[in-house]
Amino acid sequence: MPKQKTKRAAVKRFTKTGSGKLKRFRANHSHILTKKTRKRKNRLKKATLVSSADFPRVSRLLQA
Repeated sequence: MPKQKTKRAAVKRFTKTGSGKLKRFRANHSHILTKKTRKRKNRLKKATLVSSADFPRVSRLLQA
């Protein structure tokens, strides 16, 4: 049996924190920024954690 490969796209998007949670960046901050308020754009800059509902799916993509 060959080794199971990690999904490289997921590795580029998610990082594991020290406590084992998964950190991600928010969508909608790459283009069409003129109509978005400064407050909204500042919130989109910041990273957040992967939700508990998506955690098993994302962690399965990252395991090798």
